[in-house]
Amino acid sequence: MEKISFVIPCYNSSKTLGGVVSEIELTMQNLSYQYEIILVNDSSPDDTLQTIKNLAKKDNVIGIDLAKNFGQHAALMAGFHFATGDIVVCMDDDGQTPANEVNSLISKIKEGYDVVYAKYPSKKHSGFRNFGSKINAKMAEVMIHKPKNLSVTSYFAMKKFVMLEMIKYENCYPYVIGLVLRTTKNICNVEINHRERQSGKSGYTLGKLISLWVNGFTSFSVKPLRIATFLGILSSFCGFGYLIFIILNYFINKSAPLGYSSIMIVMLILGGLILIVLGLIGEYVGRIYMCNNAAPQYVVREIIDKDNQAGAKDEK
Repeated sequence: MEKISFVIPCYNSSKTLGGVVSEIELTMQNLSYQYEIILVNDSSPDDTLQTIKNLAKKDNVIGIDLAKNFGQHAALMAGFHFATGDIVVCMDDDGQTPANEVNSLISKIKEGYDVVYAKYPSKKHSGFRNFGSKINAKMAEVMIHKPKNLSVTSYFAMKKFVMLEMIKYENCYPYVIGLVLRTTKNICNVEINHRERQSGKSGYTLGKLISLWVNGFTSFSVKPLRIATFLGILSSFCGFGYLIFIILNYFINKSAPLGYSSIMIVMLILGGLILIVLGLIGEYVGRIYMCNNAAPQYVVREIIDKDNQAGAKDEK
């Protein structure tokens, strides 16, 4: 009998996590699969860890407590290292990703697809979060070659070989979407209903969204550097063109344009471009430095089994 592994990163979800696990259990009763639920506590400040300990008293629930907040993608990678299923399903801890529709994802996997993402006809996120998702999708198309018609969400299923290939990535700053796209192109969408958030609010702030974008595109693409090079060339051409204009104007009209303001504008524009390029290069160099110093993807404080006994510490 095939086995399904549910990997759920958890943050501030003490009020919703029990309902998510109950819905998974109720759904899997009607499906002919074995299953396990892996709950990864990403150093939540609320009572999420205690909730996980209570849920981990069940035979098929495993809790993983991270030593600090490493982010959703690192939490997923931590869960993947403990998953033993033939199919791995990733979903949210807030109840917005309906576990009772998981068979739609699994059925597409059985049809032969390697990865299946849920596609929401109508997202129930806030306007800010939806806007951020659209920007992220557009940038992913440009930077890491995400297919234009592919909708990428946090609710997806994948075959075991995809997961095994993903966990070979041991550097810090993991980006799950980039790892999926570099592993396989045999990906599809299936429509799933998106629910209203049951409690609390999204943990993704503007700062975290920007950090996620920078992480993904500097870890899996050199296009930002190429764009910076293009901007530098464009600025040079503009400067050269302006120089020709000054020379021609001097010989034709016997005068050259003067003005402190125009000089300052050009200096500010060029100075800004230089600083942007230097910052971008610095981001790449900094990440190389962090990886060379073996900065971990995540650090596991304890592994919680059905007896709530701490297992060996793990670091990746």
